[in-house]
Amino acid sequence: MYASIASATLTGIEAAAVQVEVDVAPGLPGIYLSGLPDTAVREARERVKAALRNSGLPYPQRRTVVNLAPADLRKEGPALDLPIALALLQAQSVLPPACLADSLVIGELGLNGELRPVRGALSCALLARASGLRRLLLPAENFHEAALADGLEVVAFHSLKHATAWLQGRADPAAVEQPPGAEVRSLPDLADVRGQLPARRALEIAAAGGHNLLLSGAPGTGKSLLAARLPGILPPLTAAEALSVTRIHSVAGLEPIGLLRQPPFRAPHHSISPGALLGGRQPGEISLAHHGVLFLDEVSEFPQRVLDLLRQPLESGTISVQTQRFSQVLPARFQLVAARNLCPCGYSGVSGRECRCSAGQLQAYLRRLSGPLLDRIDLHVSTKTFRAAELPRLPAGEPSRSVRRRVVAARSLALKRQGCPNALLAGELLRRHCRPDRAGTAFLDSMLPRISLSARGYDRMLRSARTIADLAGSTRLGREHLSEALGYLGQAADLPLAS
Repeated sequence: MYASIASATLTGIEAAAVQVEVDVAPGLPGIYLSGLPDTAVREARERVKAALRNSGLPYPQRRTVVNLAPADLRKEGPALDLPIALALLQAQSVLPPACLADSLVIGELGLNGELRPVRGALSCALLARASGLRRLLLPAENFHEAALADGLEVVAFHSLKHATAWLQGRADPAAVEQPPGAEVRSLPDLADVRGQLPARRALEIAAAGGHNLLLSGAPGTGKSLLAARLPGILPPLTAAEALSVTRIHSVAGLEPIGLLRQPPFRAPHHSISPGALLGGRQPGEISLAHHGVLFLDEVSEFPQRVLDLLRQPLESGTISVQTQRFSQVLPARFQLVAARNLCPCGYSGVSGRECRCSAGQLQAYLRRLSGPLLDRIDLHVSTKTFRAAELPRLPAGEPSRSVRRRVVAARSLALKRQGCPNALLAGELLRRHCRPDRAGTAFLDSMLPRISLSARGYDRMLRSARTIADLAGSTRLGREHLSEALGYLGQAADLPLAS
C-alpha cells in the first residue's frame, strides 16, 4: 500500500519541501531508503523501527520502500523521523488515508517514541504557510517558535503514540504552556568606563547609525570593555529583523524558543576557520551576527585571508557559499566592531613603555588589515592610556540607558526619513539625505584636496556625518558634523586616529 506525507529539510536557513513516500509490498521484510539521505536520515530506519515497537504500534513485516522526493535534493537531519513513521502507519491502514493531506510534519523520534525538538522549526512553518498547507505537526518543544508564523495551525505532540491517537481522533494535541516573559539580560553598562570620551562618542555614533568601528590602543585601555557595552545601547530589532534573526538562530540550533528582540552579539576567537566564519550548510558567525554585531577582538591576530573574506559581505549584506555539492546565499548584514593593539607588543607610542617591535614586525602587523577592509570601516578611534593613579580621579561614565535613549531617537529619525539605518544609505538615497549645506560644502572643498580619500570612504564619511547630525537633532548636514565624521576616518584617509 502507498502513502505520502509532506515534510521538509533544511538547506542553509531555508526549508525545502520534501515528500515522504512509502510503499509497502510483498517481499522480504526490510526498509529501503532512497532520495539522497545523509547519515542522520539513513539512521532513521532504526529509530523509527524502535519507536513504533516501543509505542505499541505495528511495524511492517514486508518489503518497504521509503522515497524522499525530490530525489536530487540532499536530505539532512533527524526531522524526517516523524513523517516516515506516520507514513508507515498510514500505509498499514492504521491511520486514515487523507488525515495528513493538508499538513506538513517534522520531528525527531527517540527510541521510546518520544518526540524531540528539531532545528529550523520556524523555517519549516514559513514553508508550510507559503505552500498553502493548513497545519504543521511537530514536537511540543518547537511549538512557540513555529507559532511565530501567522496564519498557520500548529499542532504539537509529546510522542509518536500521542500523534497517532490525535490523528485517529482519540486524543487532543499537547497543551503547551505559554513561555515565561522574555528574560531581560543584564548587559554591561557604559557607566563602568571611565574617561575614553572620544571612544565612547564613536561607540554611540556606531550604535545610532549601524556603522563599522575600529578601536586601536595599548593593552588594558578599555577596547574590549567598550565593545562589550555596545549591546546595551543598541536599539531593539524591528519585527521583520527579529523574525529573521530568530530563524537563523533556530537553524543553527540556538535559542529555540521565542522571538529574539535584542540584536545578536557574536565574538569569535581569532583561531576561527574560514568555514566557521562564513558558514556552509549551517550559518557561520557572520550570519549569526545578522542584524547585530560581529566583534573581532585582537583583530590583527586573525589571518589576513580570513579578514579579507569579510569584504564582500560587508558591502552586500549576504555571503554566497559554493561547493561542489551545493550553492546558497546566506544573510550577513552585520555591524563590524574590531579592536587591536598599535603594534605586536602593544606599546608603540605609549609614554613610559618601550616598544620592542622591529619595523618589519610592525609593518607585517598593520598589513593584516588591508586597505580595502579599512576602507569599509567608517569610524577609526584610538583609546587613551591612563596611569593607574589617574583612574580614581576620572569621572564615572554616562550610563547606558541615557546613551541608548539618544541612540534610539537618532535611529528612529533615520528609519522615518529613509527606511534604513544611515550605514545602509546608497545611491539616490545617499545623495538626497546626505547633502551638505553651504558651509559644509565649502569645508569639504577645502579639506578633500589635502587628504587621500577613496570614493567609498567619501560616501562613508557622509553617512557618519548624517548620523552625527541625527544625534544632534539637526536636519541639515553642517560643517561641524562633517568635521567630526572626517576625524573618525583615520587610516582610511591617511589621517591620525581620533583620540
